[in-house]
Amino acid sequence: DVVGLDLVPPPDGTPFAWHEADCADGDAVEAVLAALSTGSRLDAVVHLAGIPEEASLPDELTSHVVTTAALLDAMVVHDVPRIVYASSNHAVGRTPRADGTLTEHALPRPDTYYGVAKVAAEALLRLFADRHGIDAVACRIGSFLEEPTSMRGLSTWLSHGDCVRMVEAALSTPAPGYAVLYGISANTRAWWDLEPGRRLGYEPQDDAEAYAGRVEAGPHDEAEAAHVGGPYATAQFHRPALGA
Repeated sequence: DVVGLDLVPPPDGTPFAWHEADCADGDAVEAVLAALSTGSRLDAVVHLAGIPEEASLPDELTSHVVTTAALLDAMVVHDVPRIVYASSNHAVGRTPRADGTLTEHALPRPDTYYGVAKVAAEALLRLFADRHGIDAVACRIGSFLEEPTSMRGLSTWLSHGDCVRMVEAALSTPAPGYAVLYGISANTRAWWDLEPGRRLGYEPQDDAEAYAGRVEAGPHDEAEAAHVGGPYATAQFHRPALGA
């Protein structure tokens, strides 16, 4: 059974229960989990909330780290054993492409404040896995689109169907402890290693190559291929950490 928690009302036709709250508000999150825990046990949290683009460092930390902390605190109180987290390829986005295929052992190398926040959230998940025995799977998502729209996307694409398969695997794999996988489809030109996900039961079925004939070369392809974070690793995203 799925229960939604979001800042906004449920979309029309949502077939499951829904709560409106700010995931950065620890008291509000705890109240929702307390209500849901009455009479039954929560199996897991799937944490997809957060600003999906670059912003100031304080905004990114609130959106990705504080929300994760609020959820983890409430999970400990209510004995929720697992969290699946939407991390990002931008946690390692400044890694040069020349370094070869990235594994889950790649060192943190964020390309933006968004990436910094994802690194910090992953570290927080690791702390709670070690401290409280929570199973935590961080999914470093690539380009989550209906279909790839750039040359880089032919390597980084995650289809909607494979995203569902990824989350289902992360929810159902036995005792993962703390684990990282790369959230991409079975792309012929993949930049990231799919083996960490396969060890958790994630078997992607789609391949961006099916759309290669529709993707035209662009003037920014070379720059976007220099680092795994693509455009996020370029100068257009440079800004003061505490700027607006």
